[in-house]
Amino acid sequence: MDYVAAVLIAYLLGSIPVSLLVARRHGVDLRATGDGNPGAWNALEQLGRRRAWPAFAGDGLKGALAAAAGLALGDVWTAYAAVAAAMLGHAFPLFAGLRGGKAVMTFVGGGLVLSPLAGALAAAVVLVGWLAARSFAVGARAGVFASPLLQLLVDPVERVAATGGLMCIVGALFAWRGRSARARSARGAARTR
Repeated sequence: MDYVAAVLIAYLLGSIPVSLLVARRHGVDLRATGDGNPGAWNALEQLGRRRAWPAFAGDGLKGALAAAAGLALGDVWTAYAAVAAAMLGHAFPLFAGLRGGKAVMTFVGGGLVLSPLAGALAAAVVLVGWLAARSFAVGARAGVFASPLLQLLVDPVERVAATGGLMCIVGALFAWRGRSARARSARGAARTR
């Protein structure tokens, strides 16, 4: 029963379309601009850092609250299930017509609660990568991809494998959203002929 309650709460948290709401506040429809993805990265590209930071914080907070709810209702495995549900809620939001984002920031927020020390180390990687490449995107990617390796230093391998499972959800969403974007682009090109 703990899993069911945690997953339901987490899915509903994930379904809150924070980035869409933040962008709408600034008169931007993320689904009609940039890559059409209603997530924090598209908000950053369309709104700039100063106006997009609430989208990043909100999408991350969904994962963090989901993990906290899972821990409160059960154990670390309940928390992992809750983060997965929040990520799926972000990708297929009940409150936004099941058209959501790729769940990267929701994964990051959940990861910070599931493994705070590894999360802190990953944040350091983000900062170093950002400063070295002078690109936040490069630093963020480095931090996300380094997180399971850093987690190996502080957590049991079973939890690292579970983090890998969460990353597989992100990878599947990128592949699926990329396929959908290519199909939309092809349909648009066919209409203009």
